[in-house]
Amino acid sequence: MALVTTAEVCDTNPQLIVSGELRAVQPIFQIYGRRQVFSGPVVTLKAFEDNVLIREFLEEKGDGRVLVVDGGGSLRCAILGGNPVVQAQNNGWAGIVVNGCIRDVDEINGCDIGVRALASHPMKANKKGIGEKHVPITIGGTRISDGEWLYADTDGILISPTELSV
Repeated sequence: MALVTTAEVCDTNPQLIVSGELRAVQPIFQIYGRRQVFSGPVVTLKAFEDNVLIREFLEEKGDGRVLVVDGGGSLRCAILGGNPVVQAQNNGWAGIVVNGCIRDVDEINGCDIGVRALASHPMKANKKGIGEKHVPITIGGTRISDGEWLYADTDGILISPTELSV
């Protein structure tokens, strides 16, 4: 698959921007991982200061999907660390977007996967297994539903209801 830049997607799909189908996530995320450009179908998860469900998802085959986690924007602990990111890379996930914090940044930056998060934090998350899978979430001012497509690069993150060609 050829890598498509978010600018190209915007420039070639102005009608989708006008209609609201193609949406840009507010530029609040830091870039981690070796894969700076990634895209794929979205899997959504809501998990506040808890990483059990995140780990469960990343243990599955990724098949080029992108896990988008609404961590409520919490800056009080990390809900994603190095071990699950290594597992995600090995299981074929294209990327992970976390509306929250990560830790083990050096380890994550060594992985061939795209990771976006608000910041890094040394403290661990809870392990209660509380959260909601495959539900619509809103991060960075953008509503994101399970099965939509995410496009990410160094310019930002776009969400589309379907896979786009440029």
